[in-house]
Amino acid sequence: MSGLGQSGVAAVKWSAASTAIRFVLQMAAQVVLARTLGPDVFGIFAIGMVVLTFAAFFSSFGFSANLVLNKTIDEQDIRFAWTWQVIVGFITMLVVYSLAPSLAAYFREPRAQPVIEWLSITCLLAAAATPASTLLQRDLNFRAIGLIQVGSYAAGYLVVGVPMALAGGGAYSLVAAWLVQAAVVLVASYALKPYRLRPLLWYQGGAAVVGVGRSVFLTNIVNWCLNNMDRILIGRLLNAYALGLYNVAYNVATMPNTLLLGALQPAFLSAGSRLQDERQRLGSAYLQMVAVILVVAVPAFIFLALLAPDLVHLVYGPKWVGAAWVLEVLFLAMPAYVIWGVSTPVLWNTGRRNHEFALQLPVLAGGALAFYLFAGHGIRTVAVIAALLLVVRGAIISFAALQALQLSWKALLPDALRGLVLGALCVATVLAAQHSVAWLSVPALSLAVSSLAQFGVLVLLLVVQPRILGEQTTAMIIRFFPLLAGFLNRGNPRPLTGAASEQRF
Repeated sequence: MSGLGQSGVAAVKWSAASTAIRFVLQMAAQVVLARTLGPDVFGIFAIGMVVLTFAAFFSSFGFSANLVLNKTIDEQDIRFAWTWQVIVGFITMLVVYSLAPSLAAYFREPRAQPVIEWLSITCLLAAAATPASTLLQRDLNFRAIGLIQVGSYAAGYLVVGVPMALAGGGAYSLVAAWLVQAAVVLVASYALKPYRLRPLLWYQGGAAVVGVGRSVFLTNIVNWCLNNMDRILIGRLLNAYALGLYNVAYNVATMPNTLLLGALQPAFLSAGSRLQDERQRLGSAYLQMVAVILVVAVPAFIFLALLAPDLVHLVYGPKWVGAAWVLEVLFLAMPAYVIWGVSTPVLWNTGRRNHEFALQLPVLAGGALAFYLFAGHGIRTVAVIAALLLVVRGAIISFAALQALQLSWKALLPDALRGLVLGALCVATVLAAQHSVAWLSVPALSLAVSSLAQFGVLVLLLVVQPRILGEQTTAMIIRFFPLLAGFLNRGNPRPLTGAASEQRF
């Protein structure tokens, strides 16, 4: 058995590469924009984005989900999906535009009204782009998807957004960047994956498409509520300044998460759809992915949490220091978020498409109550609640995925232990390094010394005990970086190879 095979691995590689490039571009653009615009402007834009992301679920509804989940599709499937994406996207755009004054009034921020009005256009642009983007994902053409993502972000933010912000464009610089990005995605995705633009209102397979779309829609709504309740109530109970601090911290915390999840989830969903009848191979691939997250992501995010205060002070400047503590807390919850992200495709690929929605309803109810009662206490309290919700969601959905694959949670214990040991070592190393230079009060020096110390300890650990990463993680690393095979296999009586890891992925 060859796991997901070369196509799955290539998909992950391209997805990871493009996501890494986009991460660098995003980090650079966001730093310039944050320093130029400040928390208040970012808070106003965040209100618009909360509205937009909610509206996006209505504009898409999930009509295109069938294009990636089904084993086979035809021209009618594509035409039907495109027709209804455009229709619903247009209607959603009009509704959001008309409700902009009321939405701005709810958040007690009249400056948000024109932001919401302009952003409503992306409801139509994003909906119209979805079929072509989904078809590229189905083909595992993550090279094209990566180029579109990187190119659209560069066009939106580096070419338009940053120059406008430096010229005094305020919140409109962020709005313009988002609109340009959406427009480029629409044009580029269709250019790379063209299809006949002939409307089709109904056909024999329409009922099945709507059924899948309904499941996608309900799931997306629940996920949106869980991901945005914190910002909704901050915007309502506090102010734009507090929302700006929190939103930037949240975005920074999820950037590394995006690097991992953005690389793994789409490829796993697309490739996994081809293994719907081969549960053992799908399970092997899933266990290996989770092992990598536990062993690599857990200590990595602990490391980032420890560096958060210095990172915020150095990169974003003194006016953003209020975001540091929030960033620390959210970083610690990100591994659970990544595990949640790679677990959801398992439920969909094993025919349990409604499970993600149903299992998260109790979490949504508890989270809504907690945010309502305590959001007014400040962004630190909100961050703690948000982090706990991410951990609970990750645990629930991962256990459901294991059950769907007929696997025991005990299979993850060795790698979980490795992650905790490496995390504890990370804490000791970074705290010792920070303490050694604390008397100088230089954030840049603290960051540099901590990073070098952590890198040195990691290399030394791998030299002394190369098997510390475990078989699953080592196999995955070798699969993607074969040049490291000799170094990681030292002292291993059963050397792992690329072929060995391919058995799982």
